[in-house]
Amino acid sequence: MIHFIRTDSDNKFFQALVRELDADLKIRDGEDHSFYSQFNKIDKIKYAIIAFDDEMPVGCGAIKELSNEAMEVKRMYVPLVRRGQGIAGKILKELENWAYELSYTKCLLETGKKQPEAIALYKKNGYQIIPNYGQYENVENSICFEKILNE
Repeated sequence: MIHFIRTDSDNKFFQALVRELDADLKIRDGEDHSFYSQFNKIDKIKYAIIAFDDEMPVGCGAIKELSNEAMEVKRMYVPLVRRGQGIAGKILKELENWAYELSYTKCLLETGKKQPEAIALYKKNGYQIIPNYGQYENVENSICFEKILNE
């Protein structure tokens, strides 16, 4: 059974999963990887979630404050061998719940156009495409999403 722990970026399981994520993104992003990686540092993430199946970490995600009302979803990852089991959707919901508990009203995120699984996940979970924000504003390979949070 999948269960979650709430932690921060100092957690060794979170760090290991993010290393796997970064290796995957380096391949997908190609020459754009160094641009994106500058926005994906994890040294100051206060809100990270790890999904476990018994004692085995099977996915992660994080949120960080973007504004007084919005959290940004970051570092979503489920290893390839565990995909298709609904783990990512559960992590996303847990992150949304945490943001809501912290009195944020929406979640925003950026993903790459070369990540069709992520795009499908966010659309399936009620995220709407919005104009690219912040550092992604004029980035052709980025797609940004928003979801208004409510109970």
